[in-house]
Amino acid sequence: MITELRLGEIAVDVVLKDIKNVHLGVYPPTGRVRISAPKRMSLDTIRVFAISKLGWIKQQQRKLRSQERDAPREYLDRESHYVWGTRYLLKVVQDNDTPKVELKHRTMILRVALGTSDKAKQAILARWYREQLKAAVPSLIAKWGPIIPAKVERVFVQRMKTKWGSCNPPKRSIRLNTDLAKKPRECLEYIVIHEMVHIQEPTHSTRFVAFMDRLMPQWRARRDELNRLPVCHEEWTY
Repeated sequence: MITELRLGEIAVDVVLKDIKNVHLGVYPPTGRVRISAPKRMSLDTIRVFAISKLGWIKQQQRKLRSQERDAPREYLDRESHYVWGTRYLLKVVQDNDTPKVELKHRTMILRVALGTSDKAKQAILARWYREQLKAAVPSLIAKWGPIIPAKVERVFVQRMKTKWGSCNPPKRSIRLNTDLAKKPRECLEYIVIHEMVHIQEPTHSTRFVAFMDRLMPQWRARRDELNRLPVCHEEWTY
């Protein structure tokens, strides 16, 4: 059950869960605010917490509302698509071959059957991007696992609406957003390290920051680069 708190013009969705700590999030595309809190916590206490974070909330909302967004895709010839941060121009080839995607020079060739719908083309490309990401991740885990150290038991690659990645420390599993295959490879590396460090340190504590500073001194620059890049053109819901 979701309860709404009002902080002036800002609406805050509050969800009480069987958890130990309070979690605050500001989500795209409009900057909706959501707080997950322990069941025992009163709404008055949650309100005081939200007020204490009001400056940060407004800052995050400004960032989200000013962030560039990808235009909706129509899957037409010479439409721009990105792979590992590089721009490719789409070429749709309609034939009887098995649907597939090829990269040649700066052209992304999408082979589909005659009459394939835009929705089907989108699904073909989404599968292809997922495959690219799944192929790129094992070498990064092999590289950073002994250094952190952190053992990853499972990796899930999927479409994620509000996050680039997430981690389940007890299960030693990480989840990665399929759209990372569209961003520069250094952004993927940053997210992989970020989630692997969470296996050792589940929260964004000073210990977590110290881990990141030691492993990747430039991690803030990579985070900022990722946050400056266009995000998907869609209305996200919780």
